[in-house]
Amino acid sequence: MIKTSTISGLKTIMDKYKLFPKKKWGQNFLVDGNILTKIADQAAASGVPYTMEIGPGLGALTTELAARFEGVLAIDIDNSLEPALREVIQGLPQVQLLFADILDINIEATLDHYFPATKSGFIVCANIPYNITTPIIFKLLEECSAMQGAILMIQKEVADRILANPGSKDYGLLTLMTRYRADVQLITKVSRNCFYPRPEVDSAVIKLMPLSNPRVLVPDEGEFKGLMRSAFQMRRKTMLNICHTYYEVDKQFAQVKLDTIGINPMIRPEQLSLEDFARIAVGFKEN
Repeated sequence: MIKTSTISGLKTIMDKYKLFPKKKWGQNFLVDGNILTKIADQAAASGVPYTMEIGPGLGALTTELAARFEGVLAIDIDNSLEPALREVIQGLPQVQLLFADILDINIEATLDHYFPATKSGFIVCANIPYNITTPIIFKLLEECSAMQGAILMIQKEVADRILANPGSKDYGLLTLMTRYRADVQLITKVSRNCFYPRPEVDSAVIKLMPLSNPRVLVPDEGEFKGLMRSAFQMRRKTMLNICHTYYEVDKQFAQVKLDTIGINPMIRPEQLSLEDFARIAVGFKEN
């Protein structure tokens, strides 16, 4: 079996199948055995029998997961990798391959086609292409009720945004939308030198732990998310101006509402916590 967790093994199989990393799909292959082991061990610590891997590439993490799970569903958008990937996983019947766009499929229904995943629970592992990190995270948190967790390799700058505190430059909509649905833990930082080809940025591995219920209760989830989205589209404006615009009320009414809720009308959105936004959403819903 060729070990694609090393640059030499990766290049061997790429040369054999005349493959080249595709920039449009963010193909930077992880070639650090210690990081691969750490990701797989973190996933296995969940205790669930099944895992879905997003973006298996040429199977470096897939083989590690196969040693720890009863079933692995590896999903990749690039079907030109199939012959090489099938060689790498030869002799691993617990691994199933699917070539599809993860954003276009029903994840839980797809998993259940291969394994009783939603009944037993599953965990997600992914080396996510940087250009689709946010939509994948939102999809996992909003559509995967049986998911027990997700171990994600993402751009370090995105990890900084997810883990940011109110008032910091990295704090924003992604922070709040993730916190609404999950706890987040930084597992490790990963140098750009751990990939082939070498990307222009460093990465980080984070662990998402979904909450059984959203962190805050609001009367209208769509309106609540819309408020946060609008606030960070106008992040240099005050909450007085944001609420005036979003709720289509006059400024005097908005000021009275914010004062009643206990929110400074002159504060800017990056200074507010998730709980603060929930108070605003509840307050403006009341007559």
